[in-house]
Amino acid sequence: MNQATRPTQNETPVPPAGSDAAWSEAELAGLHANAEKAGKVRRMFAAIAPSYDLNNRVHSFWQDQRWRKFAVRHAFVKPGEEVLDVACGTGDLTQAFARSPAKRVVGLDFTREMLDRAEAKKAKISTGAKITYIEGDAMALPFANGSFDVVSIAFGIRNVTEPSKSLAEAFRVLRPGGRLIVLEFDQPRIGLLRWFNGVYCAKLMPRTATWISKDSSGAYKYLPASVSTFLTRAQMLGAMHDQGFTDATASPLAMGICVCYRAIRPAFARTKAR
Repeated sequence: MNQATRPTQNETPVPPAGSDAAWSEAELAGLHANAEKAGKVRRMFAAIAPSYDLNNRVHSFWQDQRWRKFAVRHAFVKPGEEVLDVACGTGDLTQAFARSPAKRVVGLDFTREMLDRAEAKKAKISTGAKITYIEGDAMALPFANGSFDVVSIAFGIRNVTEPSKSLAEAFRVLRPGGRLIVLEFDQPRIGLLRWFNGVYCAKLMPRTATWISKDSSGAYKYLPASVSTFLTRAQMLGAMHDQGFTDATASPLAMGICVCYRAIRPAFARTKAR
């Protein structure tokens, strides 16, 4: 449910957060190829930031935090390691990593309103001193090669204009043997559950989430559409492999509603030119 990449100078300027950013039905059908996707997504997340955490809890039936804890365990963080949480949003996964043995955790997001929420939450936890939040672009990470031992992105890669670029950047900033962790929604493979999840995401959730957030940006029409039209599990694993990652795995959670992907930057690998 998180962020996209920051618009480039060639893209349409992003209007203020309060303005209408609704996606038309035609745009939702081809949203991942929409030339204005980055600007629309950024404005959308700015609009829903105040109610983002509440909607996450309610509409995942309080499972979203359990999924994040699974992701942290799956990263096998060792004492003294450094973690980058891309598309960190309000910082839930960043904070979960701060409770691990990591020495330093950086949360990066391209929506200032989300980062403001993350900063406020950071001040309330005992491990907040480990955390640094910065505004940045998932497709052009502002870090040197080999800066981190773990790179994560939770519910955000489908919002990136070019997911392959964000994967390439994750590969670049990882140290040899570093781990990539991606949490993303998926469609269950059990027929009845897939049907129920489809109805819930397409009909019920957009109404209740929009009511809770008082949103006019079209966020909760975009979010289910972005899941149903995004990469399949096999395609995601293939995209990781294409960027040089090895040992890519997909662990279904909540009977396939969510998937935790994990991949390794091999010890001997040539970093691709930016």
